[in-house]
Amino acid sequence: MISKVVFDKIQKQLKKMPIYVVDKLIAWAMSVEMKGLREVRKIPGYHDEPLKGQRQGQRSIRLTKGYRAIYTEEENGTVNLVILEEVNKHEY
Repeated sequence: MISKVVFDKIQKQLKKMPIYVVDKLIAWAMSVEMKGLREVRKIPGYHDEPLKGQRQGQRSIRLTKGYRAIYTEEENGTVNLVILEEVNKHEY
């Protein structure tokens, strides 16, 4: 199955993010489109995990110690869409 990462919802957020965070997100997206989401989830550095509560159905990845990207996954025929919902500074 082909994976496609969609950045539409986070374009404005990316303009405000540090460049190293944007670079890491782009690297993750390129990996997803080349290898597929299932394979990229196996990479331990991203800490890909399902979310709970109000964000049930969404997943997050760790871009840096302080930044997370939140995404959802949808199937559209033969294309697996990975829709980036938000990039935020994670509070501990």
